[in-house]
Amino acid sequence: MFSIYRRRIDDLSEQEILALAISSEEDDARIYRSYAARLRDDYPDTARVFDGMAAEEDGHRGQLIALHQKRFGEVIPLIRREHVAGYYARRPVWLVENLSLERIREEAQAMEQDAERYYREAAKRVSDAGTRKLLGDLAAAEAGHGHTAERLAVEHLGPDAREAEGRAEKRQFVLTWVQPGLAGLMDGSVSTLAPIFATAFATQDTWTTFLVGLAASVGAGISMGFTEAASDDGALSGRGSPVKRGIASGVMTAVGGLGHALPYLIPHFWTATTVALIVVFIELWAIARIQNRFMETPFWRATFQVVLGGALVFAAGALIGSG
Repeated sequence: MFSIYRRRIDDLSEQEILALAISSEEDDARIYRSYAARLRDDYPDTARVFDGMAAEEDGHRGQLIALHQKRFGEVIPLIRREHVAGYYARRPVWLVENLSLERIREEAQAMEQDAERYYREAAKRVSDAGTRKLLGDLAAAEAGHGHTAERLAVEHLGPDAREAEGRAEKRQFVLTWVQPGLAGLMDGSVSTLAPIFATAFATQDTWTTFLVGLAASVGAGISMGFTEAASDDGALSGRGSPVKRGIASGVMTAVGGLGHALPYLIPHFWTATTVALIVVFIELWAIARIQNRFMETPFWRATFQVVLGGALVFAAGALIGSG
């Protein structure tokens, strides 16, 4: 419905095109400053790059305002991206907050390319020589922004800085997602073995076993998620958002338990139990593999620890259920 009230680029006057460029430059500068503020603590070198790009946008906006004052006076019409049909959009900053460092850089590069492409395409659609020149100048300015980004990256992001930021990004990913997720997967996979298989061998009723496994998995996931989120706000430890860690821990705990509970939807007891045991083996192997890849734990040591713990819990559940 809102698109009905948008104007086409062909319907804009030269003053409105200039006003749209001014508001777009202002928005982009604010986006770059938001990126810089978000990255400053962990990636100061990249933050300086975005500070420099924001300053470049401010400079171009100043030139555009001066041109507007010269041609059309002091009053700049209020026109923004959302007022023009087909104009390139910017994603809200909060949608890119969780992107990797490299993806944020790519997002910034795409911003400049979108602006340059739009101005060049718009220039082809107008016949007025002054408007064509104006759009061409704006396209050249946006292309210049890309060269500026490359120059600033060279100044502030040498090989050592990129390597250091890469290590910091990997460490943050491990602390925020991998570590709590791994703890949840281990808890869900191992701690639910006893109640699930105790119920299975005690009742040999697959539906009852599934319900017990479902309750144990969901309950453990909720408990682990809240415990992880409430135990550390991340301010001092640097482990990142408690909400993200809580989600990682809670979801992986539930997944770990549900993995060997779902086979008991199979009505035949021994078939379901065989499939559940295969799933348990896969879960334990996945835990050992994650420990080896992200936590740099030797694979065989991780395997021994996980398999031994899982075997002991399974044996306890089977013995209790059989008794």
